[in-house]
Amino acid sequence: MRTPWKRRLPWCGGWLAASVWAGVFPLTAAPEPHRVWGACASAGYLCAAVAALWRRGRGPSVALALAGAVAVPLLVLLVSGGAQSEVDVVERAGVLTVRQVTPYLADPRAVTEVTPYLPGMAVFGLPRAVLGDPGPLPRLLGDARLWCAAAFLGCLRVAWRRAGRGPGDPGTAGRDAVGALLASPVVALPLCVSGVDLPLTGLLFLALVYAARRRPVAAGLALAAACSLKWTAWPAVAVAAALLAHRDGIRAAARGAAVAVAGTALLVLPSALLSPRALVEQVFAFPTGRGPWPTPAASPLPGRLLADLGPAGWCAAVALLLAGGLAVAVSLVVRPPRDLVSAADRLAAGLCTAFLLAPAGRFGYLALPVLLAVAARLPHGVRRAGSARGAAVRAPRPRRPVPAARGPR
Repeated sequence: MRTPWKRRLPWCGGWLAASVWAGVFPLTAAPEPHRVWGACASAGYLCAAVAALWRRGRGPSVALALAGAVAVPLLVLLVSGGAQSEVDVVERAGVLTVRQVTPYLADPRAVTEVTPYLPGMAVFGLPRAVLGDPGPLPRLLGDARLWCAAAFLGCLRVAWRRAGRGPGDPGTAGRDAVGALLASPVVALPLCVSGVDLPLTGLLFLALVYAARRRPVAAGLALAAACSLKWTAWPAVAVAAALLAHRDGIRAAARGAAVAVAGTALLVLPSALLSPRALVEQVFAFPTGRGPWPTPAASPLPGRLLADLGPAGWCAAVALLLAGGLAVAVSLVVRPPRDLVSAADRLAAGLCTAFLLAPAGRFGYLALPVLLAVAARLPHGVRRAGSARGAAVRAPRPRRPVPAARGPR
């Protein structure tokens, strides 16, 4: 199948831009895992840009991007043991959960001993607790990144199957779009170096899909799983409830929200009862810059710049954060989301506001709302492409007009 020039050039330009962006990491003082990913991904994206000019469709370029930005750097980092500190934190949380039920150390001595996640995140560290670290294979299989990636991909697969119901098969165009998303820096970088935000993103997207499909209980269960990982997922309960209320009524919204709240409480309550002080200090105070340890999340975002001005600046950042959250909440009442795309956009807007105005934050946090907004659009585009192709296949060929019989002269 030959792709016209007008369709090939944007793909080539996109891969070139990704190559330049990834190539910056090896040249800066980024952490070692980021530099490894940048070197591999930059070469992979460059090869993908060249392959995008071929007249054989987009498949080869997507495959090269996936290999260079995901497969190769992930394998290198897994074998060498390179990872962000979040991977060690999650694996330690799994070990502590097996030993003492709660994933929090009672008296952490350093930042690396702090667990800034809710108890559900420890699930991805359980393979390390079970397999231990006695040899290369258990060390590889116990890596939390693999299980975070598996949860993320599983949620996306289920969500896209639910959201993309309709006639026709997604076909090549749909697979290329999904592959391009997975190979993009928004997914590839966190998947390779840490992966802790990917399960959260997948579960939030799955919850919105179930809400759009008028399944409040399933949406509530997905929300409960997401809200037990990080408290930044809690605003999604309001967005999903607004979507359910618009599509299926107030009772459905209340049922979904009740399942989400009850499920979250059930998953978080044991740790909250066993180590309440540690949970408050490590999960809530530490990420906002108010804990006894300095947070490494120090990107020059507006909230962080305000917080650096002192107590008054910190209060100003919190006030702006609350005002932004109130504005999003009002928008849910005045103009509730009507479908999956509008719900994902509303949640993405709320999360962007929170990450920009939080007293402590990272640029990497913005990948979550971007990924939500893009993922919500893929099922609709895939379904339209599949439907159009199916209609084209089913359309009967025009018959040639039969010449009228000539009579005798």
